[in-house]
Amino acid sequence: MARVEVPLLRVEQLQTHFLTQAGVARAVDGVTFEVAPGEVLGLVGESGSGKSVTGFSILGLVDEPGRIVGGRVLFEGENLVAAGEARLRQLRGNRIAMIFQDPMMTLNPVLRIDTQMIEAVRAHRRVDRAEARRRARDALGRVGIPAPEERLSAYPHQFSGGMRQRVAIAIALLNEPRVIIADEPTTALDVTIQAQILYEMQKLCGETGTALIWITHDLAVVSGLADRVCVMYAGRIVESGPVDAVLDRPLHPYTAGLIGSVPSRNRRGARLAQIPGMTPSLFALPSGCAFRARCPNAGEDCAREAPPESVPEVGRTLRCYHPWQAERAS
Repeated sequence: MARVEVPLLRVEQLQTHFLTQAGVARAVDGVTFEVAPGEVLGLVGESGSGKSVTGFSILGLVDEPGRIVGGRVLFEGENLVAAGEARLRQLRGNRIAMIFQDPMMTLNPVLRIDTQMIEAVRAHRRVDRAEARRRARDALGRVGIPAPEERLSAYPHQFSGGMRQRVAIAIALLNEPRVIIADEPTTALDVTIQAQILYEMQKLCGETGTALIWITHDLAVVSGLADRVCVMYAGRIVESGPVDAVLDRPLHPYTAGLIGSVPSRNRRGARLAQIPGMTPSLFALPSGCAFRARCPNAGEDCAREAPPESVPEVGRTLRCYHPWQAERAS
């Protein structure tokens, strides 16, 4: 798949903090990545690592007490952090779309599906109602909803949870966005429909040049879908690179721990590996490396200062003083 030098979306040193009475939670702390036209970027990590907040920050959807306190989000060269709310409304659902983990964050429970989808089209396109309805019907068909013409007249409560998620995905595809941010959108879907959605997403990116940021904790999905992957921990990207390189030869101990805990990678009957301890509180991150209390490779230098980003090889980044070595896992 061809790549261009200029990224479609570039996030630079993004910082999103939650300012509460209990203190400041650094949910996103200096995140940098980019995604090119037609590229699929996987953003992975445990719950609380900052993946979803990163996605919300790109579109300016962080609610109080959350606040973007630093960095830039460049979409086609325009800094969205500095953009006003009116400009962001022009972009949301049009040039940049987001698929939420909970479909009811997208759907209005008291409006029919056709009403919601037609409004989503006509808010950004000068088309008549018949053309908007046709687009809505076709979008429902693409995500595997049977009898899409009939289901347009239904209300959200008449769909199952998985069907509602497919409707939410169809709404994101309506206006052929340049960037799609997908926040674990296939969690509620069965395996067959999940495979169909992933195929449609890959096809969309390849045919239209749409960039896709896929936020998930499922490494199996990332391995089959993404071109590159960023691994997040405690608000920072600790490792990134081509998906095959990162998953086949992880350099950060946290990445290695995630991969080692996947059942399919272990021998039948063997105990699953696990990462000891828990993710630290964002209100009280330890000094130095945030992962050091759970890391088998941690040394004294890990406690003094957080490791800076390094480039161990072309196309990969790493934040670690003592990279994982394959022989240690054996």
